[in-house]
Amino acid sequence: MQVMMENEENKNIKYTEDNVITLKWNEHIRLRPGMYIGKLGTGASYDDGIYVLIKEIIDNSIDEFAMGNGNTIEVNIDFESKKVRVRDYGRGIPLGKTVDCVAKMNTGAKYDSNTFKKSVGMNGVGTKAVNALSEYFRVQSIVDGKTKIAEFSKGELIKEYDIAPIESKNGTIIEFIPDKSLFDNYSFIDEYVVKMIWNYAYLNKGLSLIYNGNKIKSQNGLLDLLNNNMDSEGLYPIIHIKEGDFEYAFTHSDKVLTEEHYAFVNGQHTTQGGTHLVAFREAIVRSLKDFYKKDYEPSDIRNGLVSAISLRIKEPVFESQTKTKLGSMNMDKDKGPTVRNYINDIVKRTLDDFLHIHSDIADLILQKIIQNEKERKGMQNVKKLAKESAKKVSLTNKKLRDCRIHYNSKDERRLETTLFITEGDSASGSITKSRDVKTQAVFSLRGKPLNTFGKSKSVVYENEEFNLLHNALNIDEDMDNLRYNNIVIATDADVDGMHIRMLMMTFFLQFYPDLVKSGHIYILQTPLFRVRNKKETKYCYSEDEKTDAIKKLKTQVEITRFKGLGEISPDEFVHFIGKDMRLDPVILNKESGISDVLEYFMGKNTMERQNYIIDNLRYEEIQ
Repeated sequence: MQVMMENEENKNIKYTEDNVITLKWNEHIRLRPGMYIGKLGTGASYDDGIYVLIKEIIDNSIDEFAMGNGNTIEVNIDFESKKVRVRDYGRGIPLGKTVDCVAKMNTGAKYDSNTFKKSVGMNGVGTKAVNALSEYFRVQSIVDGKTKIAEFSKGELIKEYDIAPIESKNGTIIEFIPDKSLFDNYSFIDEYVVKMIWNYAYLNKGLSLIYNGNKIKSQNGLLDLLNNNMDSEGLYPIIHIKEGDFEYAFTHSDKVLTEEHYAFVNGQHTTQGGTHLVAFREAIVRSLKDFYKKDYEPSDIRNGLVSAISLRIKEPVFESQTKTKLGSMNMDKDKGPTVRNYINDIVKRTLDDFLHIHSDIADLILQKIIQNEKERKGMQNVKKLAKESAKKVSLTNKKLRDCRIHYNSKDERRLETTLFITEGDSASGSITKSRDVKTQAVFSLRGKPLNTFGKSKSVVYENEEFNLLHNALNIDEDMDNLRYNNIVIATDADVDGMHIRMLMMTFFLQFYPDLVKSGHIYILQTPLFRVRNKKETKYCYSEDEKTDAIKKLKTQVEITRFKGLGEISPDEFVHFIGKDMRLDPVILNKESGISDVLEYFMGKNTMERQNYIIDNLRYEEIQ
């Protein structure tokens, strides 16, 4: 009935010349930033917009290097002013077109495939998007002893300098500060930037990247990538092969029921994979089946697989401007083999040759496949019973309040999808009532979950709560079907809440480390204090913020200390899980050592852990 009423109202809306609006290029980007950078965010997530802005600028410098111009790129970030500076030593933007190349749509050399072959930034939009979404943007081009400089704000030209002589090497310098009115309360996380720059180094042998004074360079490409990212040694030496426009490296880890892949196209990290990764996974299975002359299950071959692949392709087609998933089917837009056939041919031939020469490694791979087969068969009955149980429970399951849009869909808001894992019914009730039902789901825990440290994967299926959670995430087979981009642990900031966080982190690290490595796990920050007077209310996340709020509000100030999430009303909670949501990302690198971390915090070294907690204990005086 309501839909029919709305349709009737819509019929009466007039459509005249006044409804037709023509936007300037920068206005369109600012109105629909998601079309260009995926999502805005605060910098808590590795795929937030501020990192896409950095990437878009570096991509252009990488394309210069790929064309043989300049082997050094300098990246500087001032974390206080939030100014980013990227300097390359390429050919420089033609001086007469410097302004057009950063401020006029459909203008750029990327349309000329002879000038930039197999480049990342193909459509000339990236730098313009950075310009439009920055409160300050400065471009300087240096060509053969002359320079051109222009300054912008939100895409509008503020100042343009005449071409002038200069004593400096050729190249381009871009400086920008993301617009605070769009990227609210944002900050750069150093680990994300370092990881991004290392990926550029792995994919561009001979390139030196200087990040805030530190030199980053890779001598062995994808081999270095795997060695620097694996948290434990492979079961056999990494196989590393490069032929033509395709490079791949892989080994198996001792993990079961997981795969880990790093996929790149023209130096671009395609975090969501695409046709090249699908082709590689198929090629590995087909090649090993043929080599061992046995029809193994694909999962038995791929479980525990850790790989990195890099493909160079002319005029790649990505599924979005952020270039995180390859859509190209052919190696060349007009002719040439399909991506699938090209990769399959290289892998089949080179891997077969390698394994015939290195029979010791071939034996170790076979042992891993047989082990995976045994693990799978041993788990079949458990998984069957668990799925039957999950179906029965899910029909009346009140622990999951699902959302309408999911990460594995093609909806434009898929990157916003979030699952809150909450502690108890009171906290989940507040979040459920104040959430965005389109993109935010809630999973409520019953008290403290089971400590899964040292337990086998069967506990995921045998424990009802974990079984329902892993079904909600939809990652039983692989990460491709993950239903939520952000998995947020939302607990009280007391001793019990901290314990629940550790138990949940143990679960994810033990059985789904890829979720953590891929940057999907977060801790929700919630305010400790509410400071208000009759005119204004401020929510404070620390003692310092509380002190600042008291100074700003000055008179008749009322201070409330929140003791738990359940105390915060739904009307207030909406402020903490909306655009101002504060998240602490759980970042895992090689130095973290998953097994060491779990052993230390969840193992049996009680006295050592107790001493650590006592030495690092912090407390706050409640006033």
